[in-house]
Amino acid sequence: MPENYRVGRGIADITGEPAECGMLGYGVAGQQTTGLHNRLRARAFVIAHPGPAGNDTRILLVVCEIPLLLESIHHDVLARLAATYGELYTFRNVMLTATHTHCGPGGYGDHRLYNSNTDGFRPQTFAAIVDGICEAVAQAHADLAPATLSLAVGRLHDASSNRSPSAFARNPEADRAHFPDEIDPQTTLLRIERDGRLVGAVNWFATHGTSMTNRNTLISGDNKGYAAYQWERLQHQVDYLAPAAPEFIAAFAQTNSGDMSPNLNHRPGSGPTEDEFENTRIIGSRQAAAATELTIGHGSPVSGGLEALTTYVDLSDFEVRPEFTGDGRAHRTGPLLAGAAALAGTDEGPGPGYPLVKQGRNRILDWLAANTAYRISSRLRDAHAPKAPTLPGNLLNRALSMMPTGGPVQLLRIGQLYLIGLPAEVTIVAGLRLRRTVADIVGAELQEVLVAGYCNGYLHYVTTPEEYEEQRYEGGSTMFGRWELAALQQVAAELATAMRDGRPAPAGRPAAEPSRRRKPRRRARTDKPIAGHRFGDVLEPPRAGYLPGATVQAVFAGAHPNNDLHRGGTYVRVEHETDDGWRTIADDGDWSTTFHWRRAGRRGSTITVTWAVPAETPTGRYRLRYQGDARDAAGRISAFTGATEAFDISPKR
Repeated sequence: MPENYRVGRGIADITGEPAECGMLGYGVAGQQTTGLHNRLRARAFVIAHPGPAGNDTRILLVVCEIPLLLESIHHDVLARLAATYGELYTFRNVMLTATHTHCGPGGYGDHRLYNSNTDGFRPQTFAAIVDGICEAVAQAHADLAPATLSLAVGRLHDASSNRSPSAFARNPEADRAHFPDEIDPQTTLLRIERDGRLVGAVNWFATHGTSMTNRNTLISGDNKGYAAYQWERLQHQVDYLAPAAPEFIAAFAQTNSGDMSPNLNHRPGSGPTEDEFENTRIIGSRQAAAATELTIGHGSPVSGGLEALTTYVDLSDFEVRPEFTGDGRAHRTGPLLAGAAALAGTDEGPGPGYPLVKQGRNRILDWLAANTAYRISSRLRDAHAPKAPTLPGNLLNRALSMMPTGGPVQLLRIGQLYLIGLPAEVTIVAGLRLRRTVADIVGAELQEVLVAGYCNGYLHYVTTPEEYEEQRYEGGSTMFGRWELAALQQVAAELATAMRDGRPAPAGRPAAEPSRRRKPRRRARTDKPIAGHRFGDVLEPPRAGYLPGATVQAVFAGAHPNNDLHRGGTYVRVEHETDDGWRTIADDGDWSTTFHWRRAGRRGSTITVTWAVPAETPTGRYRLRYQGDARDAAGRISAFTGATEAFDISPKR
């Protein structure tokens, strides 16, 4: 007999400002948005199971195509859900997680570090993310219906590589033997079916959202965004602009991807090709293909109900018991402290670039640390050495609200599947130790226990103590020192024990929310069309005809796209002439289109629209349409539209 689950699904647009907003991920000041390659989505899944006294037990999982799920988003979404649904969706049973694209708008955090290249807090992008998540949840809540769940596990070997092999090599042989190729190839699929028909899926696989480089300035969901797009839109013809909920929703979530890179040639934007857009498509396609394979003749029914426990943990001074430290002695985590290697960035995506720092140990900086901070404080030395410390430190962090010092740690059970939700990027061996800790306590198969990274907040990296010694980027970004993983293992063990024994977990005490610093911003500029033109005029028309496989391009006299984000809509339409009029066949959420904004003078804008004509495009007449919004001197915003003359698509002769 199938288990008595009900599942609801929802999807919504969470795309922020496509112009003049710093991107979050690489931390590069010059990576400011200039348009869209594809839109970002939140995909929500409500899973309900009959509980005691006739009440449902519920879990809400939302997978968001954004760089980081910062605590600002977590806090406001939970407040909105509480106002709408009461105690149905709470701190305990809601998991919000990010796919970790490095090409999404930033500026939505309450801490300064995450707004460092965005001219401060960006209310417009923040609202787009929170509104979109809540919209997806509302759809999922309304969509609840009987469903069967199944779980399948496979292997994917050509979509990730280890970007810190020297740190990985420091781990004990018993750990390294679990990953003979220095990657975590496990791909896990939770399938959702109604009446034998696949209506939803959630996939977990470890690879970074860095197929797109820090040279790209078009908003992109990166490889996981493409994986979801391909499965939903190309294989199931999902129309994101349709008012009705799609029949199929697929989310591609992260696991322990801290040291997993999609750049197979170990260079930025390299592997398997030298084209970052093509690499994004290929790595995404491989994830989608592996997930699709798991829907056919694989897996086992999910049974056993639902459980959820969450506790808030401050990691800046956490006492770790001897059984978790590995050396038989108790230790404490240290105050928040970034290492010099954290400033260097990774090999695949250099960060801001500081000439005196690099990945790995540095004799000069190590000597300075050993003879200054670590000589003065033995406690700091025990927690952080051999990290060459840089700012902020606890005192400065409290004064400037640079980064949080704690976050939620979560354990969810969906039948036999256990998800360890962490607000961090976890390396594969650190993830393995966490998974083993939980699996041993609850009696689960190891492959059915996953680390769900980037959940409900962000505390940077988690490495093993052995990897920490190497002080590559991941170790330098393990902010609370060498015992951070041990502390999280201890918390995960306590949650697993409570879940096994049917006991509640302490909620913990979250830190006070920092004030949202809305730096005074210049008044938005009035838009003016290009001299001699009106808004929407075509400045550079497409050619009269194209073959499939060619790229159509047109340039319009436009306005600033941040005047209206068109959330749930589009700036761009590719239209096909039919007997019933013009029909939209692609929009700015499609892989085949790009929308590129450029400033023209002080107040003018040009918009370049491209459409890569798919090989299967039928013969006919087509046109490109641009939908914009202009701001006048009084601050009023008016919509306008422009369209090219029709052009022909004809097959190759």
